[in-house]
Amino acid sequence: MATSQIETVSTGADKAKLAVAVVLAVGAIVAFYLLSRQGSLVQWAALLVGLAAAVAAFGSSENGRQLWAFGRDSWREVKKVVWPTRKEAMQMTAYVFAFVAIMSVFLWLTDKTLEWVFFDLILGWRK
Repeated sequence: MATSQIETVSTGADKAKLAVAVVLAVGAIVAFYLLSRQGSLVQWAALLVGLAAAVAAFGSSENGRQLWAFGRDSWREVKKVVWPTRKEAMQMTAYVFAFVAIMSVFLWLTDKTLEWVFFDLILGWRK
């Protein structure tokens, strides 16, 4: 049985919530610069309060709830990951370094062999 994705249609209220969130975020940034004479504490308080209000407005919209659910599901998936032990990680790192060393020697030998074939044997540039 196939599962189908259900997309929700944005309502006018939902779009208004997103618009309010954008206006609050822009207003917080503008307030930060306009309140420069009031001191840095007032500036940062206005910025943080405005951004918190913008996040709250965004969180109350359907897009905000979907983003929150996505983050919650992502965190649940990260907790399922079986992380390697320190010994396994060190072994894999050693394998990678050994492969890189062997590959670099192989590529250097290939380069020098081709250089010898082309420049010495075929073109005769080096004597």
